[in-house]
Parts: sequence; C-alpha cells; structure tokens
Amino acid sequence: MISISSNLNVMIKAAEKASKLLIRDFGEVEKLQVSKKGPRDFVTKTDKRVENIIIEELGKTKKNYSFLSEEIGEIKNKDEENIWIIDPIDGTTNFLHGIPHFAICIALQSKKEIVSGLIFDPIKDEMFFGEKNRGAFLNNQRLRVSKKSTLDDCLFSSNHEGLKYSNLNMRCSGCAALDLAYVAAGRLDGFFHNQINLWDIASGSLMVEEAGGKINNFDKFNENGINIRASSDAINKKMLEKLNNF
Repeated sequence: MISISSNLNVMIKAAEKASKLLIRDFGEVEKLQVSKKGPRDFVTKTDKRVENIIIEELGKTKKNYSFLSEEIGEIKNKDEENIWIIDPIDGTTNFLHGIPHFAICIALQSKKEIVSGLIFDPIKDEMFFGEKNRGAFLNNQRLRVSKKSTLDDCLFSSNHEGLKYSNLNMRCSGCAALDLAYVAAGRLDGFFHNQINLWDIASGSLMVEEAGGKINNFDKFNENGINIRASSDAINKKMLEKLNNF
C-alpha cells in the first residue's frame, strides 16, 4: 500500500471532483465541433469552472495556503511559503478540438521547492503523482524512466518549435504535463520546450526526478518563461548536446 501525505490526498480528491465536470463537458465539446459557432466560449467557461472547483476543494482543508493558477493568477493568503500551483486543463487546444489528450495538474510548492504533484488524465483514468523523496507513481504502480542509451532508439516530445529544430525522433502531443508524466513512466525518453509556464511543468518535473530522470535547474527563469529539459538519466547528456543552441 502506497503511503501518501495529507496534502497529496487533498490534491487527488480535488482533481477527481473536478474531473467529473471535465468529462461531462468534453462530451459536449465533441457535439459542438460540428456547430457553426464552435466550442471556444464553452471551453473557456469549463476551464474557469474546473479551476474554481479545485481552488475551493484545496481551500477547505488548507485555508492559509496561497495559489498560483493559470486562469486566475496569484492568490496570496497568510501562508505565502506554501503555494498550490494549478493548471485546470493542460492541453486546452486538444480539449477544444475534441481530442482526448489533456490533464488536470496540481502541484504544491513549499519554500520555493516543488514537494508534491499530480497529473490526472481523466479520459484514460490515469493518475500520475509524486512526492519529494518518496517516488513517483501511476495509479499504484511505481514509475521509472527509460533505460535506453542510444538516441536513435529514443522518442522525444516538444512543441512545434522543438519539432522544427530537432532531428531527433519526435512527437508533439499538445499537452506538456502528460509529456513529462510519460518521461517519468518511460513512455517517452525526453521532453524539451522553451518559454513554458510553471503550472505546465511543476508536477511533471518532480515526477521525472522521482522516477530517476534528470531536469535542468529552472529556478533562474520567470514562472511564465521557462526553458525546460527533461529526460532519462541514460541519455540526458546526449540530448543536451543536441539541444545546445535551442
């Protein structure tokens, strides 16, 4: 039986509650794809409603913690050293177009260090989570990064800029959080992206490290302009050499 902290337990419950709305609205989005107006306004409202559910649930038990969220921005409470970092829908464009590849992301930053994180893919019912020095998991299975050591055998992910730059074996999934979760799970071997937001990568970066992978130090970046490099330990040096000028 996996032992988790009270903070992570609250995060899981918040994500599960918010996911019910997300799954329901995703069904509506698929219907709206063929309408003249399209689903954009509907999805914007869903994003905010999911965010509200998560903030409300987290605030019930941790009343003094502060928040940093994609839609609402910063909420500073009495405790500014413990900050919930939230992305209600990472992969919004996928969600908007009826593509079932998106996730709810919640992380806890304590004294400027990410100590807990989860990435929940509600469509596939995959709950990735991790805690500092306690490992990373998919549902109840321990995660480990890939052990491949040859770049030609590896699969990487990035955004469209990364795809244009690199001659590595690449994918562009449109959901950075799940890309990082997949690196932690060994499904992908590496992920790189420039000018990305903290709420997109906070949870996943912790999971990659806890699964035995490598993450660059992004403390020097602003929260909405991070250049991230994440990979298995086995190919980290080789990947960074390929990305030297990216």
